[in-house]
Amino acid sequence: MAHETPVGGWRAVFPPAQWLTSYQTKWLANDAIAGVTLAAYGIPVSLAYASLAGLPPQYGIYCYLVGGLFYALFGSSRQLAIGPTSAISMLVGVTVAGMAQGDPERWASIAALTAVVIAAMCVLAWLFRLSSLVNFISETILLGFKAGAALTIAMTQLPKLFGVKGGGHGFFESVVTLAGQLPDTHFAVLAFGLAALAVLLLGEKFLPGRPIALFVVVVSILLLSVTPLGELGFKIVGALPQGLPDFKLPDLRVRDVDGVIPLAFACLLLAYVESVSAARALAQARGYEIDARQELLGLGAANLAAGLFQAYPVAGGLSQSSVNDKAGARTPLALVFASLTIGLCLLYLTRMLHNLPNVVLAAIVLVAVKGLINVGELRHVWRVSRFEFGVSMVAFAGVLVLGILKGVIVAVLVSLLLLIRRAAHPHVAFLGHIPGTRSYSDMERNPDNEAVPGALLFRVEASLLYFNAEHVRDAVWQRICTMPRPLTLAVCDLSTSPAVDLAGARMLRTLHAELEAAGIRLRLVAAHAAVRDLLRAEGLEENFGDFGRRITLADIIDEFQGRAETAAT
Repeated sequence: MAHETPVGGWRAVFPPAQWLTSYQTKWLANDAIAGVTLAAYGIPVSLAYASLAGLPPQYGIYCYLVGGLFYALFGSSRQLAIGPTSAISMLVGVTVAGMAQGDPERWASIAALTAVVIAAMCVLAWLFRLSSLVNFISETILLGFKAGAALTIAMTQLPKLFGVKGGGHGFFESVVTLAGQLPDTHFAVLAFGLAALAVLLLGEKFLPGRPIALFVVVVSILLLSVTPLGELGFKIVGALPQGLPDFKLPDLRVRDVDGVIPLAFACLLLAYVESVSAARALAQARGYEIDARQELLGLGAANLAAGLFQAYPVAGGLSQSSVNDKAGARTPLALVFASLTIGLCLLYLTRMLHNLPNVVLAAIVLVAVKGLINVGELRHVWRVSRFEFGVSMVAFAGVLVLGILKGVIVAVLVSLLLLIRRAAHPHVAFLGHIPGTRSYSDMERNPDNEAVPGALLFRVEASLLYFNAEHVRDAVWQRICTMPRPLTLAVCDLSTSPAVDLAGARMLRTLHAELEAAGIRLRLVAAHAAVRDLLRAEGLEENFGDFGRRITLADIIDEFQGRAETAAT
């Protein structure tokens, strides 16, 4: 991949100033076609996602209308498509339900306010350069979280597929409620929904990237409009307001709504992880790089626009971005064409959606969330690491048992606990001589290595810091207690410890004193320059002897074995 020359100043904050200067007129047709294709994909999907968020269908369309347009001004990806996503829509729907107190206007205001708060958080994260913090959320955790979210979302749509009311709080209660309502299944609705599912799945397999959902929507509207199916009790979308959304500040303030800050944080976490992951995947395929910090501004601008134009939180999704990419998008101008297309539809075509059956929207959501469950990757994690698989299942169970919002929090906490556990328990490798060389490596991984009689050689494979120093000391003593022969030398190889803090240095001093009392001399070797400076400032060289950069582990062992041979003779 070719690395582009870094851009500074205002051009770095305003990416169109970079890609517009090199824009080629032959790309215009590609971007226009991609924009129209994205709009054709996005309109039916956004209608379905709005129902997940508990909002009228047009709010989902507004997300696509303004989100992509404003992302194009500040985002660094050239193919990322911005709009509502299934997980965020569901998160908004289940969380705002408890805040809205049954008032639809309050519901819409809270959703818009959440988007504005996300925008503010994005700007703060950009100012304080916090984009790298998202890397602390493990991919394994997200794997389990997405699978749990997919099942939770699916359970909200299955009652629509069966033509029953559904209900229940949480995943398991919803399953029990649906099971009790199955005898009341509306078979005409079920047959229609299964047919829509079949067409969507076949289209996804044989016509990837094509607006199959739009085809299903158009055909279903025609069938309910011109055939007797419309008289069989199908629930329909109904009339949508014609025209573009008004610019409007949310009627509520943050202090008026308890819980909007945690909701906004959870949405931001999901939105940023999903957006950056999708943007990086597309950028690698196209041979350029994105700016993860700049993505905060792009996402912030998109959510600010969503909050001010009667929409709700938006993000970049891999499925919609893949549609944009496969349709030929070369630059973010494709998002502008998509917004223009959606705007024209809102002005002139909303009446055509009146007879759209809700079961078709449910089918669209079910197909969309199918991609959140990566069975192949789960099997791979199971084969590679049972521990990582268990962590993934904790996130999975957290979503199913606690819901999506608390599931996000569980995923974050598990990621942090996993990080702390690994940092606090670094691997301490006990080294042996590699036959025929002057090198030493981990005896656990290389059983053919030769132990050095009378010596214990160990290497801490992490920085030696206050929260792991005692673990290292305990590991050394446990090893010493299992040694069959008495020791007279211990050597600590610091070559894989890029940093040592005061607690780590003082632990080494304590270990030296304990070993000396047991008749064992402790030496240090291969410390990095900054580590040597700290250890010397602590006065450790007086105790340990010279640990300068020219002294190697092999030199110390040669000296030790030479003394042993002299003593033997």
